[in-house]
Amino acid sequence: MSTNIPQDLRYTAEHEWVRAGDADGVVTVGVTDFAAESLGDVVFVQLPEAGSTVTAGEVCGEIESTKSVSELYSPVSGEVVELNESVVDSPETVNSDPYDGGWLFRIRTDSVPELLDADAYAALIRKG
Repeated sequence: MSTNIPQDLRYTAEHEWVRAGDADGVVTVGVTDFAAESLGDVVFVQLPEAGSTVTAGEVCGEIESTKSVSELYSPVSGEVVELNESVVDSPETVNSDPYDGGWLFRIRTDSVPELLDADAYAALIRKG
């Protein structure tokens, strides 16, 4: 399995990624290529509601594939400010484009916890 791990993102042990925030502290969250491949064909995503508050490390939604249902964990704490409605309508985008079109939601956060860099994440999934 050849896994794409972009260098500019940060990762969690639960296979979510975080793209650095903008000036307002809004970060983008998605699941990794490794997670998407492991899940199989994604058929449904349940995301936290816009305006809701999420806590780092806690379940905030789920991803359902033809093989299983997996919980989605928030990598940061803050307010959900935007959902990727195109992923809700076309969940298979998580498989085909996990780092761009397949992002899941955006969170306004005051701080991003220490997350794995690309090399550390690659080492984690190699141990698998």
